[in-house]
Amino acid sequence: MLNSAPIVRRAVAGALGAGAVTGAVLFGVLGAAPASAQPAPPPPPNCTAADFAGVASGVSAGTSAYLFTHPEVNNFFTSLHGAPRAQLDAEIAEYLADNPQIEAELRGVRQPLADIKHRCGFTPEDPDGPGF
Repeated sequence: MLNSAPIVRRAVAGALGAGAVTGAVLFGVLGAAPASAQPAPPPPPNCTAADFAGVASGVSAGTSAYLFTHPEVNNFFTSLHGAPRAQLDAEIAEYLADNPQIEAELRGVRQPLADIKHRCGFTPEDPDGPGF
């Protein structure tokens, strides 16, 4: 059986990248405000880069546990290694449409990440790793 390390590594890299962007945005590193602008309000409680990274690491661990306990799902995602992004998106969408129970379970695993993004004011365009 092939290892799912590339898929998990991609998920972790996406989550960490999103955390880095989040931290940069939260701490104003991405751009200086004009001198006449009001200071930005502080982020909501528990919306720091550390909070986001903690949630993302929990989601990553949950995804790993899910894949290890569902070999058929693990094999599907492992088989996608090296495919172009457009092909990945199409195959994942088709697989999840054909397997609504798996889609619901994976959404449940990722729910804490969606929750912190919603609570902390992220938009759907913010990066968050793989799209399942």
